Amino acid sequence: MSYKVGYFIGSLSSTSINRTLSKALIRLAPDDLEFTEIPIGGLPLYSPDADDDYPAEARELKTSIEATDAVLFISPEYNRSIPGALKNAIDWASRPYGENSFDHLPAAMIGASIGAIGTAVSQQALRSVLAFCNTRLMTAPEAYIHFTKDVFQEDGTITKPETEEFLRDYMAEFREHIVRVLTVLPRR
Repeated sequence: MSYKVGYFIGSLSSTSINRTLSKALIRLAPDDLEFTEIPIGGLPLYSPDADDDYPAEARELKTSIEATDAVLFISPEYNRSIPGALKNAIDWASRPYGENSFDHLPAAMIGASIGAIGTAVSQQALRSVLAFCNTRLMTAPEAYIHFTKDVFQEDGTITKPETEEFLRDYMAEFREHIVRVLTVLPRR
């Protein structure tokens, strides 16, 4: 059996270091995880005024999430919080009331930054939002990645064995989290 994992890149930047991190994570993940990026850049700003008539981009977002077995958030930290585009996507996906696409969905988060504390503060904010959305969040291990170009190559190769081992173990734990959650709360 394989598991479909949708992943979000929290940055809209074409040169995002978190996109580079995503390539490494996919390369190091167990073979039975199938990854599909869930794009967030084309969404209009969320407003409850649209709850009765969702725009096509928001319907596509919800459909993409609902087609997955789990989601992985790979995101930078902007001003000690969640990037606006990512929060906007979460707002669209969790609405309208009673149609939360994240309900009981296995989820994990990770992020890279050039700063020494990685994305610790934004992940705390994201953790709060995803808990409210009733995701089944992987709480450990936490992963706040200090990104340096000498360790992370553009193609997802990692040159530091300890970092590669940590990320491989993180992805293996994420897989186990997905299995545990779906055993209790099957999606299909």
